[in-house]
Amino acid sequence: MYRILVTEPLAEEGVQLLRRQAQVDVRLGLSAQELVVVIGAYDGLVVRSSTQVTEEVIAAAARLRVIGRAGTGVDNIDLPAATRKGIVVVNAPYGNTVAVAEHTLAMLLALVRRIPFADAALRQGHWDKGCYQGVQVRGKVLGLIGLGRVGTAVARRALGLEMKVIAYDPFVTPERAAQLGVQWVPFDDLLRSADFVSLHLPGHEQNRGLIGARELALMKPTAYLINCARGNLVDEGALCQALEEGRLAGAALDVFAQEPLLNSRLLRSDRVILTPHVAGSTVEAQRDTALEVAEQVLEVLAGRMPRYPVNAPALAGEELERLQPYLDLAQRLGSFYAQWQADHLQSLEVACGSEVARQRMDLLVSAALVGLLARSSEEAVNWVNAPLVAQERGIAFAGQYEPLGSAGGWSDWVELRLCSAGQRHTITGAVLRGEPHIVQIDGYWLDFVARGLLLVSEHIEQPGILGRMGTVLGNAGINIHFVQVGRRERGGPGVLVLGLDDPLPPEVLEQVMALPSIRSAWMVRL
Repeated sequence: MYRILVTEPLAEEGVQLLRRQAQVDVRLGLSAQELVVVIGAYDGLVVRSSTQVTEEVIAAAARLRVIGRAGTGVDNIDLPAATRKGIVVVNAPYGNTVAVAEHTLAMLLALVRRIPFADAALRQGHWDKGCYQGVQVRGKVLGLIGLGRVGTAVARRALGLEMKVIAYDPFVTPERAAQLGVQWVPFDDLLRSADFVSLHLPGHEQNRGLIGARELALMKPTAYLINCARGNLVDEGALCQALEEGRLAGAALDVFAQEPLLNSRLLRSDRVILTPHVAGSTVEAQRDTALEVAEQVLEVLAGRMPRYPVNAPALAGEELERLQPYLDLAQRLGSFYAQWQADHLQSLEVACGSEVARQRMDLLVSAALVGLLARSSEEAVNWVNAPLVAQERGIAFAGQYEPLGSAGGWSDWVELRLCSAGQRHTITGAVLRGEPHIVQIDGYWLDFVARGLLLVSEHIEQPGILGRMGTVLGNAGINIHFVQVGRRERGGPGVLVLGLDDPLPPEVLEQVMALPSIRSAWMVRL
């Protein structure tokens, strides 16, 4: 009989399901060293977010075949180490979708009807109905930033409350949003017009401080902000200031930049409702998550494919070693494009001229989709579920091998051909000296390593443009370590890529965009 170790609280339904087919030991609170000592006796391991499954733990796991994460994130699991050892990692990404969606709407309703404050006043002996007059949500505009699985679930429920739902998600087309009964709008337009703004995005570094002073200033003074997604999406200092100055009606937060929340100005505001990161904590969500992960652990132990595998254990180590440079390149190309030109992404075609990559075009396409979608999807996107996430957003995708294709003379190349908002774009990369290079952007040929901080701009060529750019960055103390320029003809349009040693502050980026002949500029982090 298989042996399975559970190191964190798991709903009893999940434990009982495991015990039907395996011997299960529930040992809570194991230290890292204790886990290393005992893990060698187990075929399966089930954790939540606290247990750190390190490379040392995996090295000691002589029998381990599967690690189940009862939840979404897998940051506490060393995926490369598990993959190298052929251990399948599975998670339960959708078990708490309904719980989070319902909590979002519960926060919204409690906020506008001032329920917590009225309850507290009544318990203190105050019967003052006039102080707690609320507003109705019927006919009001709910703006969703992020229209993935949770955002879609919120939209469906809000429509049932007869609200008008608008959304911004760079990887959802207006047509797909319309199918859900939602109107797609640009980011700033959403902030200006929404009565309620609800966040449903991942906490990637790219999204840190997404809602800051500028964004809060765009919102109506009668508007409310709701965040049940990730704490780092909101600049809490800017939010407190907006609330204190009466520039925002209120906010409801379940997640925070630092948890637990201690000594924060938010705790002293009577315009804010706070809950301790419990949006996904319902009896049903805990049960569904436990069952979801337990079923998959048993599937893997029985030699079958689980529904939500996170890594790629099916590849032999030697095959993965050969493919990895091309998968890494495809993902970086996708990430570059996502930060550059990705609004209304409709389709993706991945072409390659590498015989090695040809063997697994499906993985190459998935890697490109991971790069494209990871920063905007509220659920974790990996090589396995990326096609499903793309399909849910109405994005068509395909891959093809072109042995006779030309990529400017480069060999071992990968090219993404994309359609966004009806416009066609291409970006080409090549594996050179073992490094991922970008060699073409929309027909402009150049060559730079696809890594680090990049300032990418489109311009009309004029003498002195590079010098003026350097002056702006130099005055800001930003060092440039490489420059690449792509153009077709003298005096025509071109692309300028600068490698930077430090991030560019927003105000400096605005100075760059104000330079003569600069048409647009972006910061890209690879």
